[in-house]
Amino acid sequence: MADHELHPIEASPLHAKRERVFLVLAGLFLGSMTMLNILGISRFIKLYSFDYTLADGQVLPITFALAVGVLPYPITFLCTDFISEFYGRRRANWVVMVGLMLNVWVVFILWLGGVLPGYENFLDGAPVDQNGNTPPFFAIRTMAFGAVGASMIAYAAAQFCDVYLFHFWKKLTNGKHLWLRNNGSTIISQLVDTTAVILITYWFVENGLPLNPEVSDLLELAIFIATGYTLKVIIALFDTIPFYWGVAWLKTYLEFDPHNHQGREDA
Repeated sequence: MADHELHPIEASPLHAKRERVFLVLAGLFLGSMTMLNILGISRFIKLYSFDYTLADGQVLPITFALAVGVLPYPITFLCTDFISEFYGRRRANWVVMVGLMLNVWVVFILWLGGVLPGYENFLDGAPVDQNGNTPPFFAIRTMAFGAVGASMIAYAAAQFCDVYLFHFWKKLTNGKHLWLRNNGSTIISQLVDTTAVILITYWFVENGLPLNPEVSDLLELAIFIATGYTLKVIIALFDTIPFYWGVAWLKTYLEFDPHNHQGREDA
C-alpha cells in the first residue's frame, strides 16, 4: 500500500486528518496525566518564603511550595477544551475515562514490579541495595502509591467538572465567547482539583506533604491550596491566547466550524 493511500478504516483524507489531531490531543493529555502520577509529590518546588511575625512576637516561617507533579497538569485542561470544542462532550468524557484507566494501569505495573523477585536485600521489611539505600524504583513506587489515590479522585472530579462546565458555558452563550468557557470551566475545576488533592494527601498519605511543625497544619494546608491554585489560574488565563489561536487554526485545518454544529456537539 502506498503511503498516500488510505487505510481501509479511514473514510477520507479529511477524516484521517481529524483523527490524527484527536490522537495528538488525547496523547498529550494522557501523557501529562502519566507524568503527574509518577512524579506526583516526589519533589516540592520552593516558590517563595518569608518570615511572618505574630502579635506576640513569634516568628513563623512561611513557604509557598508546589509539587513537581502539578507542572504538566494545566495542559490537560487545554487539551480537554480543544477536544470538547471540536469533538464533543462524549469524546472528552471518554478521554477522561481512559485517563482513569491509565492511572489504574500505572498502579498495577508499580505493584507488579515490586512483588516480582529482584536482587534487592530486605532490612526490616524495606528493600535496600548493596549500599543500604532504597532502590530508586521502590522510592518512586512508595511516593506514587501515596499520591495516586488522591490524584485519581481529584482528577476525576476536576476533569468531569471541566468538561461539564465547558459545555454549560458553550450552550449558555450559543457557542460564543471562547474565553468564558475556556477560563470559566478551567478556573472552577482547578479549584476542585487543588483542594481535593491537598486534603486527601494530608489525611491519607503519611508524610505526603512537607509540613512545617512550627506552623499550624490548617495554615499550611491553606498555603498549599492557595499556591497550587494561584499558579493554575495564572496558567489558565494565559492559555486563553493559545486556545483562541488553536481554535482559529483548527477550524481551517480540520475544515470544521463547531459553532455551526451546535445541535450535534455531543455526537
